[in-house]
Amino acid sequence: MKSTVEYLEPTKARLTVTVDYDELKPFMAEAYKEIAGQVNIPGFRKGNVPPRIIDQRFGRGAVIEQVVNQVVPEQLNNAIVENKLRPLAQPEIEVDEIPATEGEPGGALVFSANMDVVPAFELPSLEGRTVEVDLIDVTDEDVQAELDSLRGRFATLKNLDRPAEDGDFLTLDLKATVGDEEIDSLSDVSYELGSGSMLPGQDEALRGASAGEEITFNSSVAGGDHAGSEAVIDVKVTAVKERELPEVDDDFALMVSEFDTAEELREDTVKTVREGKKGSQALQARDRLLEQLIAEAEILLPEDVVEAEVARRVSEDADEEARAEVRERIVADIRQQVFLDTLVEGREVEVAQQELIDFMMHTAQTYGMDLGTMLQDQTQIQNLYAELARTKALVSVLGETTVKDTNGEVVDLSAFTADGSKAEEPEVVEEEGTFAIDIEDIADEDEEN
Repeated sequence: MKSTVEYLEPTKARLTVTVDYDELKPFMAEAYKEIAGQVNIPGFRKGNVPPRIIDQRFGRGAVIEQVVNQVVPEQLNNAIVENKLRPLAQPEIEVDEIPATEGEPGGALVFSANMDVVPAFELPSLEGRTVEVDLIDVTDEDVQAELDSLRGRFATLKNLDRPAEDGDFLTLDLKATVGDEEIDSLSDVSYELGSGSMLPGQDEALRGASAGEEITFNSSVAGGDHAGSEAVIDVKVTAVKERELPEVDDDFALMVSEFDTAEELREDTVKTVREGKKGSQALQARDRLLEQLIAEAEILLPEDVVEAEVARRVSEDADEEARAEVRERIVADIRQQVFLDTLVEGREVEVAQQELIDFMMHTAQTYGMDLGTMLQDQTQIQNLYAELARTKALVSVLGETTVKDTNGEVVDLSAFTADGSKAEEPEVVEEEGTFAIDIEDIADEDEEN
């Protein structure tokens, strides 16, 4: 395969690819074999029809058409990688020349692809960088909030005789109907009033309700066959309860922790809050470093791609201010991804197999996804691989960056920037656009978790 690139504009490229006939021969042979297995020709067993007979009966053009459909996507991808192009939209492909459809076999497949691309750019210097982060300030309110969260896990619910208020827990029986059709029903549902976690309009309808009261309100249907329809919701409030939090005393400390006293539990909670804020400080340092680096990089984006994405996300009747806000976010997102991908290449980042397995499992658990389904989706695996590589690339730069707080004191983030892949592990193998992952490793890891 030979390829050439012509830049029509700084962000528009025309890629021309030539595949000689000798390179096409294996594909031609495969196409002849496939067609031979599909046709019935008197005098020949199915699957044993010679190529010359197929040419006579169906024309060599049918074979070449099949070859073109197979070869073009594959060789286009190879040419994009070979020329280090970064297309941001689906290329427009034109087949300029095909091998001879008659007479002596020969010729070449020539096709071109016009594409919107991000031109190559230089990474800014990564050495000697400094970013500033906020001070860690652990307040009494922070500690109390953490303790309240712990208390909430051991809270009890007490029945009330008064009307419901925000923060109360209601036990509900619900029935939803659209027209004369009952589309859903639930019994003994516990719902925190004011949380807004169920149906639009539910909080307003139930606020002030008492146990035993029946209420009807209208709400829109979010999904299913009746998505977007207006439903009538019949609700019976069977109980109104308030949450009682246990006191933070020595007995509570013994029940929920390894500590003997409430004071020891509180001291440990201070450490927990501080560690949490330390993690937030690391994220702030990472984000500010990324903003700093992107601001110094000259990244040109294809306007057509940006405008197409704006049009996809913004309704036609949106005002200019809303359109401008969406456009700004789109540009920032694309610039960030393009920059991080270039950083991955510049830092020659590698992702170990175990890192990818752990990341996939974490993603599956976080978003309630099926790990087995993820393993069957090569596109999703590649996306997760890319996301993890971008994170590693940026963290590697953060590890070489001086981080100071607003008082000018150096902040040690080594606990967050250490590379956990230094241990000897099999690397992820990228071969012909796929990733070789040991399924047994993932199964064993999943079982342990």
